[in-house]
Amino acid sequence: MQLDQPLSDEEFDELDDFLLSDRCADDAMTMDTLHGFLTALVIGPQEVLMAEWLPRVWGSQPEDTPKFKSPKEAERITGLIARSMNEIAITLEVAPKEYEPLFCEREHEGKSLLDGEAWAGGFWEGIQLRAKEWDPIFHSNLAELMRPIYLLGSDELEEEEIPLIEDPVKAHKLAVEVESAIPHIYKYWLPHRKSAVETVRRDGPKAGRNDDCPCGSGKKYKKCCGADKASPV
Repeated sequence: MQLDQPLSDEEFDELDDFLLSDRCADDAMTMDTLHGFLTALVIGPQEVLMAEWLPRVWGSQPEDTPKFKSPKEAERITGLIARSMNEIAITLEVAPKEYEPLFCEREHEGKSLLDGEAWAGGFWEGIQLRAKEWDPIFHSNLAELMRPIYLLGSDELEEEEIPLIEDPVKAHKLAVEVESAIPHIYKYWLPHRKSAVETVRRDGPKAGRNDDCPCGSGKKYKKCCGADKASPV
């Protein structure tokens, strides 16, 4: 499986069907929620390792891991999710203005309107994984660009804010604003984005040479992030 290849229509449907199947928890992410979640992880202020964020895809509880038929199927589904994330990252890196959130649509008074609540809910959940690190953008000149994501994605709105999303026309307008905001949010964090490995090195406990590497690679520390610290022969 080539991780830099976008999903085909058949692969998209395969992942969609799996997430909606009874082998996943009732609150497992749908494709639109997953797309928003992965987008937040891609453009946010700090890289988050897959071992931390993947369980959130399956549901809200630790026991929500899907009932995979085999290790091969688990690898297949996880690979499709990873490729979805890489497709988002590549699009934003190469042509950010061509990025399109995976919004649903709904009919209202004979018109087709965007429904961005599920996507924004996923994005908002991605923010919560590193809420402290995201905080500066809410106090920057891009704060207004974050507001539509908050309105559509947060479940803790003020009472006076609720009518802004209950009206399908107003919610459609917010979804349009979200789409136009993403390239600017991506650009804001790009020069400041920290890798997960750097954060682990700075904040985590010191790893022993024969311990598993804290970056999550599965290798011993001495053969991974600790390799550059080896004494010269």
